[in-house]
Parts: sequence; C-alpha cells; structure tokens
Amino acid sequence: MTRRVAVIGAGFGGLALAIRLQSAGIDTTLIEGRDKPGGRAYVWRDQGFTFDAGPTVITDPACIDELFALSGRKRADHIELIPVSPFYRLLWPDGSRFDYVNDQEELDRQIAAKNPADVEGYRRFLKFSEAVYDEGYKRLGGVPFLKITDMLAAAPQLVGLEAWRSVYAKVSSFVKDDQLRQALSFHTLLVGGSPFAASSIYALIHALERDGGVWFAKGGTNALVAAMAKLLQDLGGRLIVSDAVQRIVTEAGRVTGVVHKDSSFEAFDAVASNADIVHTYGALLADDRRGQAVAKSLKRRRFSPSLFVLHFGLKRTHPDLAHHTILFGPRYKGLIDEIYGKDGLADDFSLYLHAPCVTDPSLAPEGCSTYYALSPVPHLGTAPIDWDVEGPLYAERILEAIEARYIPGLKADLVTQRIFTPKDFERELNAWQGSAFSLEPVLTQSAWFRTHNRDDVIANLYFVGAGTHPGAGVPGVIGSAKATAGLMIADAKSKAWGGQS
Repeated sequence: MTRRVAVIGAGFGGLALAIRLQSAGIDTTLIEGRDKPGGRAYVWRDQGFTFDAGPTVITDPACIDELFALSGRKRADHIELIPVSPFYRLLWPDGSRFDYVNDQEELDRQIAAKNPADVEGYRRFLKFSEAVYDEGYKRLGGVPFLKITDMLAAAPQLVGLEAWRSVYAKVSSFVKDDQLRQALSFHTLLVGGSPFAASSIYALIHALERDGGVWFAKGGTNALVAAMAKLLQDLGGRLIVSDAVQRIVTEAGRVTGVVHKDSSFEAFDAVASNADIVHTYGALLADDRRGQAVAKSLKRRRFSPSLFVLHFGLKRTHPDLAHHTILFGPRYKGLIDEIYGKDGLADDFSLYLHAPCVTDPSLAPEGCSTYYALSPVPHLGTAPIDWDVEGPLYAERILEAIEARYIPGLKADLVTQRIFTPKDFERELNAWQGSAFSLEPVLTQSAWFRTHNRDDVIANLYFVGAGTHPGAGVPGVIGSAKATAGLMIADAKSKAWGGQS
C-alpha cells in the first residue's frame, strides 16, 4: 500500500520535509497558499530588480547538500552557493568597524585593536561555541524531543554548558569590550531571540558559521527555493501553489485529510504542517477539541518579535559595501528590551542591511543595485501599531539613517521601494501576532518545551519549521525536517497510520 502524505506550507522546512519523504518513497503532496513556494523566502521583482523577501544568510550548506544526496544528486549541479566574506561588517555610531571574517589571524588583529586581553577571551568563547555546536546542533538538532525523558537525558550536558545563562551573559564572561560583546551576541536576533534572554546554547551559531562559512545562493535565496522545488518534482512529488488549505480533517482522533481552498476534500495517511503553529491548531484544526485546547495554550506563550523590512533599488552600484552589514544604533540592551516589551516603536533602531549585488550583480539592472534593510520591531501583541500609517514614515527614517551613515546620495538614486511590516507577516503568512520567528527561543521554549515534531494526541499529525524543534533559521528548519521525516518514515513502515505496512 502506497503511503500518501500532505505537507502544508512550502517554506524551507516544508520543502526539506517533502524532499526527504519523497526520497524515501512516500507519495508526498506539498501545498502552498501563496503563488510560489518559499514561505518567508518569497521573491518580488520590480523594474528589473530582484528582491529576496526572507532569509539571505545561508549557513551549514551541508544540510542542503544532504537533501540532494538522498537521491544520489549533487546540490552544486542544481544551485551555486557563493561564499561571502566578511560574514558581516559591523558598524557603530562612533565610527568603529569590525569585519567578522573566517580568518583567525585577522580576527585576532581586530580584537587586539579593541582590547588586547580579549584575544585570548575570544579563543575561549570560540571553544565554548564549538562545544554547544557539537552538542546542541550536531547531536540534537535533527533529533525529535517527544518525551520529557528526552530532555532529561540531555540535561547533564546542558547543565555543563550553563544553558540557563543568556548568550550575552556567557559572551561577557569571555570578553570585556562592549562592542565585542555585541559582535558575539547579536546572532540570536537572526532567529528571533534576545541576546539577554536566549539560552547560551544559541551561541552555537558562531561556531556554525566558523565551521561551514556564510554563503549566498547565486540568483538569490529564491533560486535555492526553486532548485529545491524542482528536486521535489523531479523525484515525483506533487507541488500545489495558490491553495490555502482551509482545514485539516480529523476523525476519531486521527487525521484523515485536508480541505483545499476550493472546499474539496483530499484523503491522506498523514499530514505535516509547516504553517504557523497557532494558525495550524487554532484555524486548521478549529473543529477538533485538540486544536482548540493547544491553540489556547500556545497563545499564552512568548513569541519572537516581528520585523520591518524595507526593500529598495538604486540606480548606482556600491561595490565597496559588504554583502551583510549590521548598523548598530546608539543603544544595545535598552533597544532590545523595548523591541521585546515596549508598546510602541523605539526612537532609535539597529539595522541589518543586505546588499546582494556585491556578490551577484545579476539581481539588478546593469549599473544598479538591490538592497533590503531589516529592523527588528515588536510584534502586534506587544505593540498594536497601525503599520499602514506608520510603515511609510518608518521607512523614511531608515532611508535617512542609511544615507547618513553608509550610502551617501541614496535618496537621489532611489528607483523603487516597498515595505513588509508585522501586519504583512500576519496577513500573508498567518503568523500569530505578526511574529517573524514563531516561539521565542528561550530555554523554557526549546527542545521538549517547543511544539513537538509529532502531535502528542493526534498520532498522524506532524510539525516542521520555526515553531517546532530545533527552531528558526534556515539550518534550524531544515534540521526540523530531518527530525520530523525520521518520525514519519518510521511511522509509515509501522502500523501507526493504519493499514498495511
């Protein structure tokens, strides 16, 4: 008997899961509500400019290579990944600069210029980061935590690594220079966590980047999405777009199938959701008591903040810029505390500026360049801002700041721009309260404490993506696909889905 499964949502997590299932011989249908796959990794094109809407920092390319290798293919034959250096350029209002490169000698030189004693401190931090990388990512990143005993088994290692301490606190135990502390702790913001609240386990991101590098997909992140979607279809998988699933249908405590956008029902042996976890339980499972109960519980939990993203195209190139730049504001902790807890926008901001044409000029017309500026902002539950009104004003403030600090003449060279706000995260991605990264990555919402990769009650309902273990970020959601696929493949071979194995 051929097993048939549906995966709802074609973000990186959904794509990776569908590829794994189809590679294992399970008849897989991937259903996406938007008009193209990618989820948050959407793409817009305007006047010859290509704008990646979502993640643009690609780390751990091996996890992507593995998806192609499952069927004997080579990722390099389907999509080119280009190394990015420096990984990030970090700039502060006082004019200080730090190029975070994968070159120990150069890092030592820059660290010594700030505080000679921190050279040795950085090396000790790197060893700590490597330890949590080995334990938290390599060993546990692709393993599901379905029982509390799974968490308890990992507890001695987590205690030994002081997982209860925040990333910033742990970094501060190694280096003393304030700007270096920022440079080594800001990464948690890229997965939705405050450096002052996220578990020190998330310091593994530094070792992950040092180990595997930072990369950019030629043609943009959307080209990587397209390559993964084609891989799924080449394997015989089915991809449906512009089909926002209305409901996951259950009967006697089991999933029986889904109701498509056109109200038609299609039967499946199992369903996995890459959609927002609150949306899945609260809307797609609204007719099931389990859905109502879990949605109510989830709404009481802490969710990551949102993002304000400003895409813009210029009629000039700036090859002297770095591909990835962090423009720190005048405050660090004070600003982050307000992003996570203030009812309203802070007066200042920090920005991540993406300049992909530095690496791949094809993303803009000849002589032009493409960018986006990303500002972490409160989600709608923290600050119910009217973004239809405030969005254009906030965009203007961001453009003025970038022009003053980094790209002279920006506004005179502006060709096109568009914004994506917390309200758009809510409207277009069904993200609860417009959160950009789902559950906040604090220790009490990690591993077993996160939404499980398989539902505890509905045995043939599964989850993949930022809301489940191990969490947000491209390596995180691809890791969640590995954990979830392992469960689904094992269940397909057993009688967990009913019928013949």
